Amino acid sequence: MLSVLRDAQTIERMNTMKEGIHPQYIESIVKCGCGNSFTTRSTASDIKLDICNVCHPFFTGKLKFVDTAGRIEKFKTKFGTSGYASLKKKKAAQAPEGS
Repeated sequence: MLSVLRDAQTIERMNTMKEGIHPQYIESIVKCGCGNSFTTRSTASDIKLDICNVCHPFFTGKLKFVDTAGRIEKFKTKFGTSGYASLKKKKAAQAPEGS
């Protein structure tokens, strides 16, 4: 019986938090760059995000391409219509030899 009481005291001692070492867990406001905001709990009072679930392309289904100096258009003109030029050269070179 004494061992059961001792085990209960040990468990209770393990479950209690030490005083003065834990940060305050307060209600905080999260603000996104898109203008969305919501309330949660954290140790910080104000949290600022660059992207959230309202504006992230995975959740919205809208994929945005950032085209710097027309790189996407260059790629599409090079490979989009004709495919890989090196593959066509090999096929064209093999066709006359087989005839």
